[in-house]
Amino acid sequence: MTRSKDPVPGPRGSKDLEAFLKKVAMTPAQVSGGRGRLMFALDATASREPTWDRACQIQGEMFSETAALGGLEVQMAFYRGFGEFAATPWITNSADLVRRMTGVRCLGGHTQIARVLRHAISETKKQKVNALVFVGDCIEEDIDDLCAFAGELGMLGVPAFIFQEGDEIGATRGFKQIAKLTKGAHCRFDLSSARQLRDLLSAVAVYAAGGRKALETYSRKTGGDVRLLAQQVK
Repeated sequence: MTRSKDPVPGPRGSKDLEAFLKKVAMTPAQVSGGRGRLMFALDATASREPTWDRACQIQGEMFSETAALGGLEVQMAFYRGFGEFAATPWITNSADLVRRMTGVRCLGGHTQIARVLRHAISETKKQKVNALVFVGDCIEEDIDDLCAFAGELGMLGVPAFIFQEGDEIGATRGFKQIAKLTKGAHCRFDLSSARQLRDLLSAVAVYAAGGRKALETYSRKTGGDVRLLAQQVK
């Protein structure tokens, strides 16, 4: 499948980051007891290399800024190269997560989204995962197979928040199906919409820490793209 090199314009309506983070800090803590758990998976194949460093910085900043929320464990997973797939332990220290993220370099290879979904299924069977975030630009796998795994993940109550870099049409269709089957959400971005991406990732962290009610409260205060994301989550 051909990967698009032409980015799409970022969605409008991003709020001032400082005000955004103040609202995040006001979000109710998780009510179910224990820490929220967020799995953060990334496509680290060669097509993402031109934007990888900046994307890692954005994602690292998001986790650093939301560290003040507390009550959140994060596991980073990624694939690249010839069948390479790796996942960190569950991490509560944002500096450790950023260090691990920035230590990953892109290598050419095919997508392994099925492994991401299977891993999320396996992890949540051990201990509840509150949300899966996936950042990628393409799908090179059988969409029916991916949808089967997505359906199983949805049955386990783990929504997938898919952040698509670029506008590859086939990937858009597939990512939307995965998001729908897991009762999650899908949106596209490019690095011209860096602040919007950071804001939306922060909203997902709010969801993982406090659930749908916290996300709804947060989206009403924030509006814009965060509200659109919250409306997709069923």
